[in-house]
Amino acid sequence: MNDLSNYRKSYDKSELLESMIDENPMMQFQKWFYETEQFGGVDEVNAMSVSTIGLDGFPKTRIVLLKKYDENGFTFVTNYDSEKGKALLQNPHICLSFFWPSIERQVIIKGLAEKQSEAYSEGYFHSRPKGSQLGTVVSPQSQVIPNREFLDNKLKELENQYEHSEVNRPENWGGVLVRPVSIEFWQGRPNRLHDRIIYTLLPTGDWRIERLAP
Repeated sequence: MNDLSNYRKSYDKSELLESMIDENPMMQFQKWFYETEQFGGVDEVNAMSVSTIGLDGFPKTRIVLLKKYDENGFTFVTNYDSEKGKALLQNPHICLSFFWPSIERQVIIKGLAEKQSEAYSEGYFHSRPKGSQLGTVVSPQSQVIPNREFLDNKLKELENQYEHSEVNRPENWGGVLVRPVSIEFWQGRPNRLHDRIIYTLLPTGDWRIERLAP
């Protein structure tokens, strides 16, 4: 067994003070997202973990790509019949997390998930490369399949079938909108005294802003 207790890193690239933050957490997220892009060192700034409570009662986390964010919340896409899709449709309580190590930041979002509009899902599907569209049709996401050839052969069949025609979006595939109820911004600091600022949505629609101990 490997003892990892001696792994050490000093966090000293930035700070997060109350005087620096926006009153609106979505604007603060936008600021951090752009700053992370500009700082560099992250292959996919929009990569995030999505944690759901599965039908078996266990939490499960996986990495997906953020496709949109606005005043309503955060959007990603999925197969609604997948393990993830079934979980979030049964229990909409969900957690999203961004980790940007190059700039020593995390964002943790708790929210409620719902299907995005048909218009969004349709528009986004047809904005994708045709290969991605076909991949969506090919894959019975989260189901057991016999082997890799099952996917490859099915893809070849569909490439021939749709060579000269538009691919239809599967009805069980589309966007998921996560409406946040809390958003925490974590900035690494020296001596493990990290900055943690949390925004909590109030019944009035306003956001309460508090500092958490690291």
